[in-house]
Amino acid sequence: MIKLEIVTPERRVVDAEVDSVTVPTVSGEAGIMPNHAPLISALKPGVLSYAAKGASEKIAVSSGFVEVSSDKVSVLVDQADTSADIDRSAARSELEEAERALSSAGQIELDEAQPLRDRIDLAQARVAVAGS
Repeated sequence: MIKLEIVTPERRVVDAEVDSVTVPTVSGEAGIMPNHAPLISALKPGVLSYAAKGASEKIAVSSGFVEVSSDKVSVLVDQADTSADIDRSAARSELEEAERALSSAGQIELDEAQPLRDRIDLAQARVAVAGS
């Protein structure tokens, strides 16, 4: 078992013993099992999933950090939403608005586009989690 903590500035979203965790790092998805090597990584907006007692859960997370040490996974993000936290139609509207904002931005520098891409990634994750 692994102790999973997901924390935002406002609240502790998850504090549980789990079998495995998958996090959306900036270099791709990382699967974490018991006895994983120590790790610190930046997270990109996306879907974090974990399995516990045969059930799996998904949470939409914003950018942040993950730290793995011994049998503990600490996730620190600005925003983390479970399916119960998300209004499906509002999430779809957020995604459409973010996509419109990016398409209407025209030719902008890559570093200027990244916040819009992060917004789209988070909105896509919220839609995915709301639908599950």
